[in-house]
Amino acid sequence: MTDELNQPLGREAPRPAKREPRRPLAFAIGALAAAGVGALYFLPRDPFGGEPYAIARIEPYKPPETAPALPPAQPQTAAVEQTQGQLPDDSGISEIEQLSGVKVTRPGGEGSTARIIRVEPASGVRLTPAPDRRVTEKGPYGLLPKIGADGARPMDVYSRPFVTATTIKPGAPRIALVVGGVGLNAQSSLEAIDQLPEGVTLAFAPYGANLDRLVAQARARGHEALLQAPMEPFDYPQNNPGPHTLVTSAQDGGLDDLRWLMSRFTGYAGVMNHLGGRFMADETALYGALSEMAQRGLFFLDDGASAQSLAGKLAPKLSLPNAKVDVVIDQRNTLQSMDAALSQLETAARDKGAAIGFASATPAAIARVARFARDLERRGIALAPVSAVLSQKISNGAAANMGPIR
Repeated sequence: MTDELNQPLGREAPRPAKREPRRPLAFAIGALAAAGVGALYFLPRDPFGGEPYAIARIEPYKPPETAPALPPAQPQTAAVEQTQGQLPDDSGISEIEQLSGVKVTRPGGEGSTARIIRVEPASGVRLTPAPDRRVTEKGPYGLLPKIGADGARPMDVYSRPFVTATTIKPGAPRIALVVGGVGLNAQSSLEAIDQLPEGVTLAFAPYGANLDRLVAQARARGHEALLQAPMEPFDYPQNNPGPHTLVTSAQDGGLDDLRWLMSRFTGYAGVMNHLGGRFMADETALYGALSEMAQRGLFFLDDGASAQSLAGKLAPKLSLPNAKVDVVIDQRNTLQSMDAALSQLETAARDKGAAIGFASATPAAIARVARFARDLERRGIALAPVSAVLSQKISNGAAANMGPIR
């Protein structure tokens, strides 16, 4: 068979194609068309191919005339910023108060090395950027807080200046609200930073990712920061708070673990315990940890969960500023119980002059604390950072005790 399928490729010579006879008329038409196209090629062409366009005149640039300077805006809300200068005398502070309507308070009491505030219109409280070289040193795991050569303490440098609205009367009750566990969950951490009023203190767990950046963001929004240090509970290790938990059986008293925890981020003014029923009841272990905090210029906040805590007894021996949480707001995680706890906190503040409330960074607790905090001014109560509550106890002549507010 010799069809196209069975014929080997290339074996048969191609057959010459039949030529059609030329047609003179078709040839003439083709020649005229080619001539017309050639003529069009040499005619002036539209560079935009028929697309719409506009013609604009370009003129030399003339710099704009300088507008006359406007008078400085008057401050609408109380706002402050820490500076690196020395504290002015009392007459300078009085002048600031008279001109701005903002009450200036030394967070550490008289003689404190805390930096004075500067009032700016329509801005929030600005905390000293961290890390501050004066109160920072290199440690085996990162940067550690220290007392500066000039005596500056991290608790003074990194604390939030306490400023009350003009509607708050002198000597009004103070409430410090602390929200802990920040840093463990990205979403709830951002909600705590953004939704809570500036005066609310945030306690950061040491295990979160990008803690330095998160703490810097919180402090830029005006939140005072604490380090939440995990400590050994009675049912440890079944209940294990996490790596580098401070335990009573540590060979060095837990100092190496404490320094690891302290190196997780910078900018915190004090340390707060997380759990720690057994550790807080062990005098030797707790004394070593509190001594390290005192030597590094920090304050300590007891979360108030353990009735056997010795912090209130040992801290005065070390001249360590400290306080204790009065009310755990979300001990029972229902809206009704949280509202009842907040009401109890307000009663404690009116009775004793100041009180501290604590809650974990859960969506429900954040929302409840935020609503409560925003309404404090209307009820004549000042929202204060924890450091300002410490200051009140010092100014009230309790410097020798510096124990919990009860």
